[in-house]
Amino acid sequence: MDITAFFVDVLKYTLSGLFVFFTAYFLLKNHFDTYYNLKELEYKKMVVKDILPLKLQAYERMIVFTERINPINLMVRLHQPGMSTQMMQNIVINEVKAEFQHNISQQLYISNNAWNILKRVKDDTIGLVNHTAKSLPPESSAVELSKAVFTKLDELEENPYDLALLVMKNDIQEV
Repeated sequence: MDITAFFVDVLKYTLSGLFVFFTAYFLLKNHFDTYYNLKELEYKKMVVKDILPLKLQAYERMIVFTERINPINLMVRLHQPGMSTQMMQNIVINEVKAEFQHNISQQLYISNNAWNILKRVKDDTIGLVNHTAKSLPPESSAVELSKAVFTKLDELEENPYDLALLVMKNDIQEV
């Protein structure tokens, strides 16, 4: 047997084998890619089905949170006859902090931008009440604190509570 014929035979079998291997590889790869894409699509559908209601619920809760810490609603809801400024200040601050802590897990489902705005609104609400309370005489009533806070809110160019609601509504539209 001639060595050249031997190498030609080995080359023929090697090329035939490589051709079969690559044909099978590309056919199977295409099949597995299609299968993977279908599974990924099924997973995304499942996530949307399960996560979307949670996202919407989180935005609903954070809208309620924003409305509840709005001083206009908060001070009217918490006011009791005969309260001093100091008492009202403490109750309002505790209520804002409690509302925030109650809803803190919702940050998982809302956008970072919306969550940062809500934290800022919470901090600004506490700051507004504290600053306004310090500007009043110690013997002033809760009604005077409420009026002073409402006046300061009216002086703002844009209501931060309305802006927070707008951001969340826009986020919901994107979802």
